[in-house]
Amino acid sequence: MFYLHGKHFIFSLLILFSLSTFSQTIHGTVYDDQGNLLPFSTILIKGTTQGTSANSQGKFVFSLSPGSYTLVSQHVGYTRVEKKINIDKEDQEITFILSLQKLQLKEVIVKSNAEDPAYAIIRQAIKKRNFYNRQVTAFECEAYIKGLIKLQNLPGKILGKKVPEEDRKSMHLDSAGKGIIYLSESITKVSVQQPGKFKLEVLSGRESGSNGFGFNFPTFINLYDNNVTMFTARINPRGFISPISDGALNFYKYEYMGSYFEDGKEINTIRVIPKRAYEPLFSGIINITENDWRIHSCDLLLTKSAQLEIIDTLRLTQIHIPVTPGVWRVKNQLVHFNFKQLGIDAIGDFINVYSKYNINPAFSKKYFDKIVVRYDTTVNKKTKAYWDSIRPVPLEPEEAKDYRIKDSIYLYAKDSMLSRQNIDSLRKKQGHIKLGQVFWSGISRTHYSKKDQYTWHFDPLLKKLNYNTVEGVVIEPSGNYKKYLKGWKTNLTVTSTLRYGFNNDLLNGWLDINFRTRDFSYDKKLKRETWDITGGKRVSQFNKESNITELGNTIGTLFSGKNNLKIYENYFGNISFSKRFEDGLRFELNALYEDRIPLDNTTDFIFYNKYKYRLTPNYPFRILSSQFLRHQALELDVDVSIKPGQRYIQFPYNKIPIGSKYPTFAFHFSHGFKNILGSDVDFDKWKFTLFDDANLKLAGSIKYKISVGGFLNSKSVFVQDLQHFNGNESHFAKEYLNTFQLLPYYSAYTKDNLYGLINFEHHLNGLLTNKIPLFKKLNWNLLDGANAIYVNSNNNYAEVFIGLENIFKVLRADVVASFQNGKTRIDYRIGLGGLLGGSITGSRARTTAR
Repeated sequence: MFYLHGKHFIFSLLILFSLSTFSQTIHGTVYDDQGNLLPFSTILIKGTTQGTSANSQGKFVFSLSPGSYTLVSQHVGYTRVEKKINIDKEDQEITFILSLQKLQLKEVIVKSNAEDPAYAIIRQAIKKRNFYNRQVTAFECEAYIKGLIKLQNLPGKILGKKVPEEDRKSMHLDSAGKGIIYLSESITKVSVQQPGKFKLEVLSGRESGSNGFGFNFPTFINLYDNNVTMFTARINPRGFISPISDGALNFYKYEYMGSYFEDGKEINTIRVIPKRAYEPLFSGIINITENDWRIHSCDLLLTKSAQLEIIDTLRLTQIHIPVTPGVWRVKNQLVHFNFKQLGIDAIGDFINVYSKYNINPAFSKKYFDKIVVRYDTTVNKKTKAYWDSIRPVPLEPEEAKDYRIKDSIYLYAKDSMLSRQNIDSLRKKQGHIKLGQVFWSGISRTHYSKKDQYTWHFDPLLKKLNYNTVEGVVIEPSGNYKKYLKGWKTNLTVTSTLRYGFNNDLLNGWLDINFRTRDFSYDKKLKRETWDITGGKRVSQFNKESNITELGNTIGTLFSGKNNLKIYENYFGNISFSKRFEDGLRFELNALYEDRIPLDNTTDFIFYNKYKYRLTPNYPFRILSSQFLRHQALELDVDVSIKPGQRYIQFPYNKIPIGSKYPTFAFHFSHGFKNILGSDVDFDKWKFTLFDDANLKLAGSIKYKISVGGFLNSKSVFVQDLQHFNGNESHFAKEYLNTFQLLPYYSAYTKDNLYGLINFEHHLNGLLTNKIPLFKKLNWNLLDGANAIYVNSNNNYAEVFIGLENIFKVLRADVVASFQNGKTRIDYRIGLGGLLGGSITGSRARTTAR
């Protein structure tokens, strides 16, 4: 990956030769008039869009061909300085000294209760906002992005868990826990066309200490939008209200600080002040030009009182310049953030330098396709000489050192990865198997080899130990073997599982063989295929989509006599095939044979005998009056889903989807075969599902799932094949969009020809709670919603709920009211939700058509 192609090497030499022959280096430093460095100042060649940015130490560097130029240095809040230079055959060093901007106050007639002059300026800027937002129908430019994250302190323990010394060493921190943990650079071509089309072509990227591509996504933070997104919605899903948004006067106060002149143009300096704390609002300075009322520059701040999540402060600085006489664009943008939580103190700077603006691009008809980000095949193969020649912002000594040390370590580790010495070292590093691994953490080992590398894993025994009234104490040890089959370009996983019930003395075992293929060829159609073959003898729940966990059932049974887990034994064979297509279409075919054998309770042991009356038979007693009879079933399931408008990121060797503005449409069909392999079932079942989530910005966000389905044929339907609706009898919430939180287990089911259900949630994300003193400081957020099932007038269920989420960033608490068969019930549910909790539930959720 790190070798030079012959043509690439010659091309690099030509670049170096041309630079040394036809251009000279201009370098220098920017200070204020007190002798302090002015970091991230903008340096421009007057009359052009060519320029650069100083680094955090005020240093700048760029190259110019021989000739006469006027250099301009500017910084928000300081007077712009110009210097004329003549370039000949010598490099030149330039020093800029900038003074604080001296603002002139306009003559105004002072009256009691008079409005600040800033409001008239802001009203004009608001009127022009939409015009400037849509002034250019298309443009393209090039963006240089440098990202830096530094630790100021890393504590010895985080949440009571010690930070391993090995991790500190891998991050190359000093003894005080300080150092650079992320450093990257990239050059990206940006293409935009209204309405809503954009494309990024990443030309080059590097990441310190790895073969990564760096941070390549230019963050066009557009203050002409009513609602401003900063990096990612995770910082605040509601977005932030622009100081010149249509409704800005309802949220901000403004103070006129004065004005100054640049090139004969008057620029008004306005202080932006939030009217209320805990609203998604900026504070700071915005400079507006007189008469044309456009943004000249800004220096704006977001803090925790602006409903920031994850980070503590975020500062945005922008300089806008004319790219044509009537069109201005962002030239330099700096986003600085601070994170100080759990004893971790980190800061970060992401600087964007935009150049080569073209506001009249000629895009081909099919230029804006499904690929919105495309990486060049040589994106991470550029030489140090290339970066030194193209970089507009000079590296600081600390950054240059970070690249030098970490890249050298990475290259050494890469070159020696498959050496005999390194293989022996990796094997030794895995250590001996410990008793704690056998019982609690599990055992994972990799057989390192140049030709025959594989891994195996054994699940911890204690986490596979459970209890139910059928098997008593049950243990289910399992392990897997994984290997990449190079000839087939396929990942093989073989999983073996045993299950033994100590009370009913039954041993079950089954084997699963999985082949997973992914196409990594550059620029080819996305192809992901999976074959899965499983067989043996096992126990299964009556509801194939049940959300009852074995751990939850163990606790519920032993402590309160609620043995909700209902299982049966079956000899089975299963084969499935799934494929994912380029356009977002997913297809799955699954054939299942089961010889279903009833199981009865064999023990009534629980910790508290007073709860024994709650124990129930081992079958869905709300459906059946007695145990089912042994029978066989052969079924075929077909699942198809598509998310129209799917967009992708094209990496050099693979492609990943990044979503779509449209919902997912899913269809499931199941057929039961009669008299084949002794099968007793005969049915046809279908279900159509629509699900998605949407960000409503200031109004919050919504998540929904809507389904309709039914039986086309129900000649022979056993309890395992009914359409069951997931309930929950625990105070701990189950998967929200797939569960009716107060519905008793196995109390809602059907084999009718038509039914419908809906799950809906509205997350307010700080709306309303930012008016409540305690909640707004804790950043706890309201949510509401409803769930419903309708089969017919005698078979229906509904529930509504209201709750709080983001409790300690992890928890969610709901009060739920249910309505079933004329009865009303109110209870509570505790679950995961919020910044961290929502991520956990999102990763666990498996929303399907079934």
